[in-house]
Amino acid sequence: MFKEISFREIKENLVQMIADEWMLVTAGTKEKGYNMMTASWGFAGELWGSDSMITVIRPNRYTMEFVNDNDYFTLSFYGDNKAIHKICGSQSGRDINKTEATGLTPVFDGDATYFEEARIVVVLKKQYVQQMEEKCFTDSDPLRWYNNDMHYTVVGKVEKVLIKE
Repeated sequence: MFKEISFREIKENLVQMIADEWMLVTAGTKEKGYNMMTASWGFAGELWGSDSMITVIRPNRYTMEFVNDNDYFTLSFYGDNKAIHKICGSQSGRDINKTEATGLTPVFDGDATYFEEARIVVVLKKQYVQQMEEKCFTDSDPLRWYNNDMHYTVVGKVEKVLIKE
C-alpha cells in the first residue's frame, strides 16, 4: 500500500538514492504497453517553478521509445534489491518480458506505470527531451562515457510521490 506525500517530504538523500540504490525508469501504459530500465544518473530539484527530476537515457534503449510516445514516466526505488536492476540494466524489453523476469507487479495509475514492490515512486509529467551534443560539452572529460550514443536528457515535473507504508 502506498501513501502519497509531497516531493519535499522525501526524507532521504535523493542524490544517494539515485547513485547508490539506483532506480527504474518506466514509461508506457497498460493499453499501449510499457517498458522499464535501470538508471543511476539523474537529478532532483526545482526547475521552471516546479519540483522536477531529470534522468538520462541512451538513444538505443527500448524505454526511450516509450518515453517519446507518452506524457508521463516514473522513477521508482527498491532499496538494496539489485536483482531487479541486474535484469533491467542488462536485458532489453525487446527481447524479454522484464515484468515476468523480475517478478514485479505493475500498477497502472492513469498514464503512469510503476511497480507494487517499489518503496518510493515519483510520477513525472514529461516536460523536455533533448539529446546531448558533443559540441555543447565545455569539459571533454565526460565524453569518455560515450561512443556516438549521447544520452537524451529527460526532464519531468513531479506530479505525485508515493511511499510504501
